[in-house]
Amino acid sequence: MPPPMATDSIAGLLREGVRRLSGDEARIEAELLLAAALERPRSFLFAHPEQVPAADAAARFGALIEARAAGRPVAQLLGRRGFWTFELTLDEHVLIPRPETERLVEAALERLPAGRPLVLADLGTGSGAIALALARERPLARVLATDASAAALRVARANAERLGLSGRVRFTEGDWCAALEGGPFDLIASNPPYIEDADPHLAEGDLRFEPRSALASGADGLDAIRRIVAEAPAQLRPGGWLLLEHGLDQGVAVRALLPGNLHFLRAQLPEVELGGASRELVTHVPSSGEGASSVLPARMVRCVLDRLGYVAEIEYIGQEPVEMGNLTKVVGLHQSTLNG
Repeated sequence: MPPPMATDSIAGLLREGVRRLSGDEARIEAELLLAAALERPRSFLFAHPEQVPAADAAARFGALIEARAAGRPVAQLLGRRGFWTFELTLDEHVLIPRPETERLVEAALERLPAGRPLVLADLGTGSGAIALALARERPLARVLATDASAAALRVARANAERLGLSGRVRFTEGDWCAALEGGPFDLIASNPPYIEDADPHLAEGDLRFEPRSALASGADGLDAIRRIVAEAPAQLRPGGWLLLEHGLDQGVAVRALLPGNLHFLRAQLPEVELGGASRELVTHVPSSGEGASSVLPARMVRCVLDRLGYVAEIEYIGQEPVEMGNLTKVVGLHQSTLNG
């Protein structure tokens, strides 16, 4: 066990904190933890490096450094994490929001017209990150946020209350689509668990301290996504969207889970990587009259086609449905690629 943190100047405490930590982020982590122990902003550390904190503040800092050196995530130690345009409170019962999930929010907003009443859902909401971001950006939307964990929902409700969004986001306890009510939905979004149960990374780093149920999902990591993909179509209005986050190497496997009966049109965002960690999968439920396999709906803005490793993006924004055959002539792909 390391010796107690000696009472020293702010500059001295920072040096000792950095020495006890490891990794490229040691300096910034020590600054964040010392600012928290002092109950001051980080700028205070730079403005008053010579100040000697009280002994109890130095002791708090020492305890935080010890916990971080043992692997506990900084966000859990601080009890907060920035996401989108706000800060979320969190604890050990919820997944720490990642920057990649902000891309999922962006993808949802691209498909949600502003100034129109909407009905949205966030499955497995955790801290409430996705649901609260959508509610803030689409003030006329009604948002339902679900989670199987009562402890997680307590965190999410507290965040909604603090952000002034509790009147427009409703929370229900339950497993994935089983908890949905009040639909049909214009859009369902989810950042489900998608790590394989036996993945050794689960026993390393910050992941050791996050809820396993929010990280891992079956032998191949896809159990939760299987359920969502199977159950979500019945909850979406015609023309609605399902957006999922999945692992970087799971794109082909997840696309293969989509129903082959054309209740879904297969659509995916352009290949986007953030931190090398994940990508989003976007699926579209055809509107009335879009059931024919040879027609792309007018509302389809992007469609990425993947066949034998070849990916091509089609951009189509129009008022009327377009024949797939005509569209594929433009990009030089055979119609079978669209149906394959």
